[in-house]
Amino acid sequence: MTSPGYRRSFTIAAAVVAFISLAAVAAVMAIAFGGAVPPVWVTSTALYGLPAAFILAAVPVVDAVRQRRRH
Repeated sequence: MTSPGYRRSFTIAAAVVAFISLAAVAAVMAIAFGGAVPPVWVTSTALYGLPAAFILAAVPVVDAVRQRRRH
């Protein structure tokens, strides 16, 4: 049984979003440690990126479970 192509796409997208979000978290921490205020877009990326990556990663898992129960 092979996995459909969209599962791989969701997994890669989740990894990319998680990496960007973790980089934003590091940037926010570094900027705050320097005593400055980070830009809003960096803070928003840090706050909303990891939950979005989690949801993107959960889609193929839920689909695989659903497909396994079907067979």
